[in-house]
Amino acid sequence: MATNSDEAVYPQHIPYWRLMTDQGFVTQEIIDYPYAGSGTEQDPFVMEWIPNDPRNPMQFNPRIKWLYTVIVAFAILAVSLASSAYAGSISEVLKDMDVSEEVATLGVSLFALGFAVRPLLWAPLSELVGRQVVFLITFMALSSFCAGAAGSQNVWTLIILRFFAGSFGSSPFTNAGRVIADIFAADQRGLATSLFAGAPFLGPSLGLWWVDSLVKMPAGAGYRETYAPVLLRKRAQRLSSITGCVYRSKMEIDRGKVSAREAFSAALSRPWILLLAEPIVLLLSIYMAFVYGTLYMLFDAFPIAFQEIRGWSEGIGGLPFLSVLIGMMVAVALNMYDNKCYIRIHKKHHGFAPPEARLPPSILGGLAIPIGLFWFAWTNSPSIPWIVCVLATAPFGLGMVLVFLGIMNYLIDSYTIYAASVLAANSIIRSCFGAVSPLFTTYMYHNLGMHWASCIPAFLSLACVPFPFIFYRYGPAIRQKCKYAAEADAFMRSLTKKAYDQDHEPEKEIDVEPITNVDESKDETADSNEIARESASISSQSTLERTETVYDANPYDIDHVNTHNSAITQTSRRVKSRWNMFSFGHK
Repeated sequence: MATNSDEAVYPQHIPYWRLMTDQGFVTQEIIDYPYAGSGTEQDPFVMEWIPNDPRNPMQFNPRIKWLYTVIVAFAILAVSLASSAYAGSISEVLKDMDVSEEVATLGVSLFALGFAVRPLLWAPLSELVGRQVVFLITFMALSSFCAGAAGSQNVWTLIILRFFAGSFGSSPFTNAGRVIADIFAADQRGLATSLFAGAPFLGPSLGLWWVDSLVKMPAGAGYRETYAPVLLRKRAQRLSSITGCVYRSKMEIDRGKVSAREAFSAALSRPWILLLAEPIVLLLSIYMAFVYGTLYMLFDAFPIAFQEIRGWSEGIGGLPFLSVLIGMMVAVALNMYDNKCYIRIHKKHHGFAPPEARLPPSILGGLAIPIGLFWFAWTNSPSIPWIVCVLATAPFGLGMVLVFLGIMNYLIDSYTIYAASVLAANSIIRSCFGAVSPLFTTYMYHNLGMHWASCIPAFLSLACVPFPFIFYRYGPAIRQKCKYAAEADAFMRSLTKKAYDQDHEPEKEIDVEPITNVDESKDETADSNEIARESASISSQSTLERTETVYDANPYDIDHVNTHNSAITQTSRRVKSRWNMFSFGHK
């Protein structure tokens, strides 16, 4: 039990302004709570959430949760506006700065390339210092770089500032998904994700030339920290200084203290290992990257189709993006309906729904994308009424959001213990595609013509249509043949059995061996077993200690807590050891 302080009496409630500014603030109830442990270095008090804890992000008021969802959605929207608005004003850059179109297009490409920074820098930093600090600092930097770009006197200053704006602006993209995972349980996360996930695509639909000035809005105002490990670590430090006893957060005890070097090393190496070693990650990441690149191609295709060919003005020429917006809004509505279906499957499987249950929206979206692109390709002639061509982009917007949401959720559920690393790999390759696409779009459309140039992405998307079908039908077998997907599946099976056993025999402790069909070495099997034994620490709610057999864990917590001794970590260590030996041998 914690030791009370005789010198001070602490308040019973935490004021909201203290929740905003002091991550380690404690009340008398928090100090007096009987934590497990004896308060020594060898057996520290285990810092976990107390009942009805005002700091527990999972227990935030529902209105606060949805307010934060709106905040992160607006932050992403502002960044996507800044990304796409430049494309609509390239003609002004060409006229005012007297540069070639290729050089001017770099402003779009380098902004998108800056997005590749997000999983490599902002993701591990947010795990070390929390979401709030990273969110606010990077958004202020984004505002500054956008303001500087708006006042640039030469094209190279403009392009360089655009790259840094994209690098810092990528932070909300990284933090948004993590904030949703911090505050929503697994069965509610799909709905929340569908509401904010359309924001990255709304920017191109609403992009205007004056948006660089608008992104200075304080999108992070009123936001408080939601990352449970940081909050618990700060609370443990505060209680240690108040009581003189030793407190450690549950994650810190299970994972050990992680230095910044270790965190950034994992963030830099793991995505590439998964991308190169796992066909599921590689194929679905290429599919998503292609769809993302097609969106950036439309930045150049629409001005050609509607301004050059049909003679529309710049302002009117940007309105067809509203059709894409309508398709996205329909996709969000469909995803809300699908989320209700998923909740039923989620409950049927005691909170451990199979990853393939996430794919039906992607199947529909995969069909909608080539339909929309072929429709656009062969109706963009001036002899055909403009409304026919404009309506063609709605199926693309519909399919794009459905594919993104379905595949992203599928990757998270398939690679639970590697969720953050898989999404990082996906983000890197997607950003690279987005950066490259605008560089050749104009040449492609001018050399091949509007019809056949628009058919190229349509044929590519048609070739990708079978992917969601294949993984929906054969996903379980494919995952068992993929080394790291099988390890994640074994981890989830062990959790399922533990949760079931704890619900039916709460007083009986059972050693669970993970179920796997993968032929691995003895060391890697031992690593998987150790992951299973560490599983009780994955949730900031202590989910497995409840009698309700529902899996509510934060997938990002799973990645960072439960892969300390996993096969991929062992692989990273072996590669690093061999590299060190190689470097030493050449000194």
